Amino acid sequence: MAKEAGYSSLIRPSLYTLDLLIITILSFFFLTENLIDIALVVTFWFILSMLFSFYEVYRFTKIIKIISLLFKQTLLFSLVIMSYLYINQQYIYSAVILKYFFLILVVLFSWRLIIFFLFRKYRVVTGSNYKRVVIIGANKSTKNLQDFFNKQPAYGYKFMGFFTDLENQEKKGTIKESFDYIINNNIDEIYCSIKDLPINTVKEFIEFCDVKLKTLKFIPDNKGLFAKNLHLDYYNITPILSLRAVPLDDPLKSGLKRGFDIIFSLFIICFLLSWLIPILGLIIMLESKGPIFFQQNRPGINERGFLCYKFRSMSINSRSEESATRNDLRVTKVGKFIRRTSIDELPQFFNVLFGSMSVVGPRPHLWKQNELYGTKISKYMVRHVVKPGVTGLAQVSGYRGEIEKRDDIVNRTKYDIFYIENWSLLLDFNIIARTILNIFKGEEKAY
Repeated sequence: MAKEAGYSSLIRPSLYTLDLLIITILSFFFLTENLIDIALVVTFWFILSMLFSFYEVYRFTKIIKIISLLFKQTLLFSLVIMSYLYINQQYIYSAVILKYFFLILVVLFSWRLIIFFLFRKYRVVTGSNYKRVVIIGANKSTKNLQDFFNKQPAYGYKFMGFFTDLENQEKKGTIKESFDYIINNNIDEIYCSIKDLPINTVKEFIEFCDVKLKTLKFIPDNKGLFAKNLHLDYYNITPILSLRAVPLDDPLKSGLKRGFDIIFSLFIICFLLSWLIPILGLIIMLESKGPIFFQQNRPGINERGFLCYKFRSMSINSRSEESATRNDLRVTKVGKFIRRTSIDELPQFFNVLFGSMSVVGPRPHLWKQNELYGTKISKYMVRHVVKPGVTGLAQVSGYRGEIEKRDDIVNRTKYDIFYIENWSLLLDFNIIARTILNIFKGEEKAY
């Protein structure tokens, strides 16, 4: 049986070809008409893309990663081209050069987005361009992967079943029986859970996939590390896995994030809070006695306490260390509205400006929650290695508000740690955009 995704091998060469054609055309009209110079420009793009893996994009690659690669490639390309023009003593108006690089960024960005979403739509509608996959093993990680394959058809994976030696009514067969199944059903990729396989079986799968030209991938036994990235180094010929550093430990990256925080918070304070505070403040005071703002000490970076500001959404009460629950009688009428729309959080942009918070980061919990979950939820305290945020990845992913069951705090922690370990400015932009969208859509747990 032929593979459904047989023409997938043509995608990357097609991307190369079209990108180089776009670079050639834009170079001719905006940079130089000299064919030798154009050839060099195209060569520079090609070499940079190879050095920095610009085209190493797969069906599971997130759109934020694709955009990040494009920005990095375009920035490096612009530096190389400007250096070449300077060395070659070719003087071109700066406005023309800027227009040239801007057009490259816009055209390639548009082209990438169109391709990304077209392929996702195509896979869902037609059921084509997919890879047949099986899972070896049965545990929580394999179940999560199975759910991903079944619930995300846009990525182009067709889950054919799992194999385990454990008693399970849903399994396709035993691990030994999986080898024949893989051959007879033309399976493309095999996902093996390291946790469930002895070393001899792992070696057997490696040899089998080498001979049968199958793609073999492993699901690690991560011991609760959640999204922790592992970096592979070689000491001479010995492979060593180490935990990758938190991106914001880099002073340049943390400085970039702080600069964005200052600019964004000033914008919100000047153009939104400057007129919203007196209007909303009057409404709050007319409905219930008390101050406009609610201040509460919360744990921040390195678990240092800070005063977190909010618009007051509750009547004055003695239970401020208790989170709001559904139909909480403490919440005022205007409080219900500002909590549902997250307007009550806007004063925290003063916290951002003063440096105790960031625009995006793990949400600051109550001290009581730290005491409750700090020793019970694995990696919970890792949330405090960065500044807390006005919004965060966990919140836009559906894990905000009241913690009703253990999975709520576990998943919130997972998303927070993923954000900390995979931070980028583009990820911040993505979370901000999703936050704004959620404000207009409304959220079930915003009470």
